[in-house]
Amino acid sequence: MESIIHLEKSVSRSPSELMKLSRRQLLKRSLAVCGGYALGGSFLAASDAAWAMELKALSPESMATLIQMARDIYPHDSFGDALYAAAVKGHDDTAAGDAEFKQMIEEGIALLNNNAMQAGNSSYVDTGWESDRVALLKGIEDSTFFSTLRGGLVVGLYNQPAVWEKLGYEGSSFEKGGYLTRGFDDINWL
Repeated sequence: MESIIHLEKSVSRSPSELMKLSRRQLLKRSLAVCGGYALGGSFLAASDAAWAMELKALSPESMATLIQMARDIYPHDSFGDALYAAAVKGHDDTAAGDAEFKQMIEEGIALLNNNAMQAGNSSYVDTGWESDRVALLKGIEDSTFFSTLRGGLVVGLYNQPAVWEKLGYEGSSFEKGGYLTRGFDDINWL
């Protein structure tokens, strides 16, 4: 069954904070929540904005774990969860067509959560300190699960134009005539 993962950080908002939402923002958020519930979807919380992702094979909890892992493996404070979710979305697509791959992902997440519980946390995602989550990741860094996720993130995360913009990379220069006439020789400090 397909489910919807909705990531918006639920912070307790006072009525005065809610009044600051524009009419358009209020309608968008209301429709997203109502539409998700109508489809029988489940919702999680994210820090930057309301957005949704349709899942084919993995549970919302598993996807939340993959997103948090992505954030901890390649940390960028200025990146929203939507960029990390887009980077790990391919794992859900692959899991939908490959039962062994799905099992490897689920077993890896179960191992990570088990290690988190042994460290006194309820799960990897609920481990509060980044340094504690990184220590948990170091404990599984030799696993196929970890190397698969880390390897997919290199392309999945850094091949997004929205990420390029945040990092100051202009993208391919070929379409713009190359670098020679676009600042390559602007070194004036020599």
